[in-house]
Amino acid sequence: MNQIKIGSFIKRLRKEKGLTQEQFAEQFNVSRRTVSRWETGSNLPDLSILVEMAAYCNVDLRELLEGEKKGEKMNKELEETVMKVVEYSNEEKNRISKKVNILLIIGVTVFTGYIILTYTGIYTGISDKSVVGKLANIMLGLSYGVMTVGALYTSGYLIKIKNLKKKILRKLKWGGKEE
Repeated sequence: MNQIKIGSFIKRLRKEKGLTQEQFAEQFNVSRRTVSRWETGSNLPDLSILVEMAAYCNVDLRELLEGEKKGEKMNKELEETVMKVVEYSNEEKNRISKKVNILLIIGVTVFTGYIILTYTGIYTGISDKSVVGKLANIMLGLSYGVMTVGALYTSGYLIKIKNLKKKILRKLKWGGKEE
């Protein structure tokens, strides 16, 4: 895929509609800067936005992905398959978003508990060996851990770590040989 060609095509379609980048951005619930990045080819829209953009600009999704208008139309079966992929992608994003939201809520709740223990005077510091002190330290560690996992999850590094772990385990299983 030629991102620069696709970006130029997106720019051409936007101009054919007589829209500014700001107006085009509003149509797809993104920023003007995002549209600028699409048009320069430094980024591409998500598949769900590409499908929406194709419908809005009255072009084929395939034409958008190739960065030029074609004479023939995409067949219905292929179009339905693409729509299923978009639905799956959106479901996956929603699933990930829910997990991250839960992690953040847990992290903030636990950290709030730590702050309450600390600033009400119930917990006086790290050297406090009481049950409350131990609980406060656990809460601080847990909130930090949950927020770290959330950050790794949203950045995509957690998936990379998981894939690396699988690769290492596969090598160990096969004695250093690839499958």
